[in-house]
Amino acid sequence: MSQIRAIIADDEEILRAGLKIMLTKLWPELEITSEAKNGREVLEFVKQNSPDIVFLDIQMPGITGIEVAKKICNQCKVVFVTAYDHYAVEAFESEAVDYLLKPVTEDRLLKAIGRLKKQLESPDNSPDPDMKKIIQILENRDIPERLRLIKVKTGIELRFIPVSQIFFFKAEDKYTVVQTADKQYLIKTPIKELESKLDPELFWRVHRSSIVNIERIQKIKRSFSNQMMVAFNQIDAAIPVSRRFEHLFKQM
Repeated sequence: MSQIRAIIADDEEILRAGLKIMLTKLWPELEITSEAKNGREVLEFVKQNSPDIVFLDIQMPGITGIEVAKKICNQCKVVFVTAYDHYAVEAFESEAVDYLLKPVTEDRLLKAIGRLKKQLESPDNSPDPDMKKIIQILENRDIPERLRLIKVKTGIELRFIPVSQIFFFKAEDKYTVVQTADKQYLIKTPIKELESKLDPELFWRVHRSSIVNIERIQKIKRSFSNQMMVAFNQIDAAIPVSRRFEHLFKQM
């Protein structure tokens, strides 16, 4: 078999680097020809380098991964990479198409590599017959994106925190505080944007500046000024509930 060539596409440099390190370790014969940080670069690199595989982040600025996949699916294999588990629908379970959930693990990547090798070694190494159908499913899905992970930076490192471990989000100045059991992190994502991507059955907006994880609530109490407050298990913190959101807890 001739040299297999691949492109890694993700708008996060650290994530591109991490995936490249794992691919180099697990598939040393693979040649990574380019790293793209947006959809336009992917299209340009595919035209220039004619890769066999593109590891493609679904959510990228400008041209999304889904839009890119529509344009390149007849030219190479596509492995979708996503931080949103609702994209891991049954359609992806086809042997013809693969996906990786962030953060990518070596075990899951090994399975994807096995599939890719099997496909590329097949005498009938034609474009994936199901890809256009899957792209159409992804485009037409009316399920809102639900965040599984929150990206936070600690020094030069990028960490992924499962949303289930987060007690609350609170807007402060130009940042949003992310509170876990043992630490606070700061992110730049506004509360309004987070609210649109979090599962509304688990994360409730209780104040214009706060969203709480209801599975982490220990009790609802009143302050000396009679303001409703949300108290949590494991941490010594309380979040005020504005009057417009008090009805959420009166139904509990």
